[in-house]
Amino acid sequence: MQAIFNGTVLADSDDIVMVDGNPYFPRASMAADLFRESDLTTVCGWKGTARYWDVVVGDQVISNVVWAYDTPKPDAESIRERFAFYRGKGVELR
Repeated sequence: MQAIFNGTVLADSDDIVMVDGNPYFPRASMAADLFRESDLTTVCGWKGTARYWDVVVGDQVISNVVWAYDTPKPDAESIRERFAFYRGKGVELR
């Protein structure tokens, strides 16, 4: 599976974990130079606290489009060290 923004591959991996309908990519599959850490965090009752990143490709920025649970709760351990992308914000998942 790939995450693509305007023709630029943000992540590419065959090792995908699906949770709540979202594909979670391994950290190693991410093009780290295209991400900028955000200050946003949210809390999910069963997964824990998520932190967010912006995607930056050239002069284009999509804010808070990538999230991860660095220390997930036990039931969500399968997504530790993995990232997911919001659909509908310009990132294509295929």
